[in-house]
Amino acid sequence: MSMYQYEDLKGYNQLLLITGIVVIAFNLRPAITSVGPLVGVIGDELGLANWSVGILTSLPLVAFAVMSPVAPKLGLRYTNEIVLIWSMIVLLAGILIRSVPFVVSLFSGTLMIGVGVAVSNVLLPGVIKERFPNRVTLMTSVYATAMGLVAALASGISVPLANMAGFGWELSLAFWGLPAVAGIAIWVYFVKQRRSADEVRVKYVAASDVRMWKSRLAWEVAIFLGLQAFLYYVIIAWLPQILQDYGTSKEMAGWLLSYSQFIGLPIGFLLPVIAGKFKSQSMLTVGTCLLAMIGTFGLLFGQSSFTMLASVTLIGVGSGGLFPLALAFLGMRASNARQAAELSGMAQALGYFLAAIGPILIGYLNDITQGWQLPLITLLIVSALMTIAGFGAGRNRTVGDEYAAMDEGSTD
Repeated sequence: MSMYQYEDLKGYNQLLLITGIVVIAFNLRPAITSVGPLVGVIGDELGLANWSVGILTSLPLVAFAVMSPVAPKLGLRYTNEIVLIWSMIVLLAGILIRSVPFVVSLFSGTLMIGVGVAVSNVLLPGVIKERFPNRVTLMTSVYATAMGLVAALASGISVPLANMAGFGWELSLAFWGLPAVAGIAIWVYFVKQRRSADEVRVKYVAASDVRMWKSRLAWEVAIFLGLQAFLYYVIIAWLPQILQDYGTSKEMAGWLLSYSQFIGLPIGFLLPVIAGKFKSQSMLTVGTCLLAMIGTFGLLFGQSSFTMLASVTLIGVGSGGLFPLALAFLGMRASNARQAAELSGMAQALGYFLAAIGPILIGYLNDITQGWQLPLITLLIVSALMTIAGFGAGRNRTVGDEYAAMDEGSTD
């Protein structure tokens, strides 16, 4: 992972810039979250097994892991804004290719979507740090909330769009190319207004300290980030199908997935702020993990309308709080900016590879058992492991403390 430090540039249209950031945020999740409610239709039409349909959610996560350390280097060489434009072009191309009803185009387009989203996902915080150095927290909250809102909306309207006259699942998924077109247009205009890239003074900080890979805390943060992403993307991929198999209509299952994301937005906005008021976040993390565990337990043993709604609510609140908490740990568990960059690179690379296993594994377990009991038990086990890792990641210490212990041990 890399870190950028930019000269604070002045004179830009701030409203246009904020709009551009929000529009990029609109593109970071809907191409993924719109798939879940349609996986059954896509699988039936193309003759795919559930484990292979799970790849539609896992492929972008693999791209996240691979591109996390690459994207900052591209931004350094070509500027963040130029690379953001190209990431939107790749995303748009991937969305259009995925909408062609062939297996090869489905998966190749999905991989391109993952690359486009991954690069934008990594670079957008750098743009915010460059353009709003004194309002990083506020602007991060703005783009994270925008990202969550559109992700939830995409889950809710994908089935209604597919059911519109002549649409089908292909045009329903292609619809989410429109925000990418808007992102390309806004950022092309913005780049034309900015000064030459040569006038932006950049300091590159390499992340090469091997001690990070020896840090127990770093591994706890990486595992916690990975397992919460495992849970989130399994829910995105398979919750609609679980609810449909329990007797819920496709439309209602899609809206319940949308609801689970909407209900998590408030806690996702507030939890990092609350966490910052405590020296240790261990119990706060455990409590949030338990909400998701109880919700998963409810899906395992209750199929009534009330139980499903309560379970979806708890899962939504829990998973909605876990992601921003994991992101907060990347900074809170580091002693300085360089350590934060190193921890972020390690945690995201390992974490998203771990998360990529989730949708495929759960789909495979459903294939071999023809039911959801074993997949949900597996999620409970994953949630328990996430709770243990989260307790460790939330303790009041930093990787710098462990570095000092390593250095002291080496001199003894």
